[in-house]
Amino acid sequence: MADSKKSNAQKQDVAAGAATHTIVVKLGTSVLTGGTLKLDRAHMVELVRQCAMLRSQGHKIIIVTSGAIAAGREHLGYPELPKTMASKQLLAAVGQGRLIQEWETLFGIYGINIGQMLLTRADLNDRERYLNARDMLVALLDNGIVPVVNENDAVATTEIKVGDNDNLSALVGILGGADKLLLMTDQAGLFTADPRSNPDAELIHEVHTIDDKLRKLAGGTVGGLGTGGMATKLQAAEVACRAGIEVIIAAGRRVDVIVDLAAGKAVGTRFLPLESPLEGRKQWILAGPPPAGDIVIDNGAAIAVQQKGSSLLAKGITQIKGTFERGEVVRIFDDKNVLLARGISRYSSDDMVKIAGKHSHDIHHILGYEYGHAAIHRDDMVVI
Repeated sequence: MADSKKSNAQKQDVAAGAATHTIVVKLGTSVLTGGTLKLDRAHMVELVRQCAMLRSQGHKIIIVTSGAIAAGREHLGYPELPKTMASKQLLAAVGQGRLIQEWETLFGIYGINIGQMLLTRADLNDRERYLNARDMLVALLDNGIVPVVNENDAVATTEIKVGDNDNLSALVGILGGADKLLLMTDQAGLFTADPRSNPDAELIHEVHTIDDKLRKLAGGTVGGLGTGGMATKLQAAEVACRAGIEVIIAAGRRVDVIVDLAAGKAVGTRFLPLESPLEGRKQWILAGPPPAGDIVIDNGAAIAVQQKGSSLLAKGITQIKGTFERGEVVRIFDDKNVLLARGISRYSSDDMVKIAGKHSHDIHHILGYEYGHAAIHRDDMVVI
């Protein structure tokens, strides 16, 4: 299946004049429990009602749900367990089945079928597995089935965990070619300060650029019951917006919040997407594997990469950090330690050390072989 922003069926709907979208709705633990220790099924019904309403309008809905551990703890009668990874996996293993059963029952009220997707970072790191996951997600949508996605906490280790469902929802949005990502939380949006401790905090209604100042604002704002806080939502927004997805952070228990956001009403904090979203391969570079190493480049190479859209040549490389193989994703920094880009390296770290600072036409002489004149080709690079 070719990389595409929308499926053919969705394009036909748009061509016919219907303003239909693919919308990812991320529901945090605090939204699903209402701050209690168990699932708030009455509110879950209300959330499903809103999703069903959007479906009746022609929209495609993807649910990214938290709450498996909370559901497991409730089902087992709130046992006292050691604070270990195995205990969390135990609760997730018990709770995931309960959680998906709840969603199946509630969507069934409206005659809507759901399909469960359990993902780990490993499913996104490998390009082939990434494409397989995307194909399955799109197939569910094209057949009128609502995907219900969660991280596979029962088997995920630290090394293969996405870590929180905010970032997972951004990756799912990219997989599904989403237009909107709704991050439902226990706050009305992103504020100038933590509203729970600062009465002068003001809601930020619209964000055009995510910068260090904004990251600092979000850094101290954390959630209560879930694994994500405002900082992870900002990370998710940054990834999704670069892929051309509009992101909104809003209160998940506000009346008709999902319907209002889909209609474009000014609710919560809205993050505007980039006007020129990345094509599919570069979306994977941005959203898929974590970087295996770092490359530091000089000022001339930095200008060429950032401002001229050039490939990275070996001559501009000044330092290699970490160990990576050919074909792995690396980060590119300038000499002031500013992150410039991510890209797929054409050479291993060992080879990079040998050719760093050398002219491209010397690569074959130095290594005895070459994989092209560029250390990282511009087609395999995402400029940050």
